[in-house]
Amino acid sequence: MARDSVKRRGESAKPAPPKAEAPREKTRTNDPDRTRANIIAVATHEFSEKGLSGARIDEIAERTHTSKRMIYYYFESKEGLYRAVLEDCYRRIRTIESTLDLKTKPPLEALAQLVRFTFDYQLANPDFIRMVMVENIHHGEHIAQLPSLQTTNLDAIDSLRDIVARGVAEGVMRKDIDPIDLHMSISALCFFNVGNRHTFSTIFKVDMTTPAASAARRESVTDMILRSVAP
Repeated sequence: MARDSVKRRGESAKPAPPKAEAPREKTRTNDPDRTRANIIAVATHEFSEKGLSGARIDEIAERTHTSKRMIYYYFESKEGLYRAVLEDCYRRIRTIESTLDLKTKPPLEALAQLVRFTFDYQLANPDFIRMVMVENIHHGEHIAQLPSLQTTNLDAIDSLRDIVARGVAEGVMRKDIDPIDLHMSISALCFFNVGNRHTFSTIFKVDMTTPAASAARRESVTDMILRSVAP
């Protein structure tokens, strides 16, 4: 009996097995590319809505759950972040544009597809339009400091040059078409639908924002461009 009592006392003296630890909350991994992309995405909205002078790094830092120090680490300055946003805006549209495979299509079909793509992209990405407008307020000062954009945007002209050359060879386009002028016309007509829709709608009492109005305008712009290149 005494031995049993001693044994029981010994057993009770043993330390209790350790409790299972609660699963730790996953910590955010250090992902510079994701952090940089997130900052650019938020800054795009800020700059497009408030311009270069009106946007605040404090607000961008708060919305990205990062710090001013981190933003300056990646972009050096507010102007550096603005230029990164501007470059990203142009890079995105040109990257998608390069996937259209226009070279495999008949020239008029390729041109129509390009016009419709430009119209749809600008309608879906008003921040791009506003960023272009902001940079024009600054007389292109910052875009002039981004030589990579020269190459990026020249690719768009080369694509049009190929379409025009094939169109002339097939006799479905005029011989005197300037690809840069054609690009300007496409951009201007598609740009107006987003950049001027509020003032135009208010002045002339028309609603340019409905799906039906957008679809009709899309085909009208496409038709105007195709007619403008006809021999």
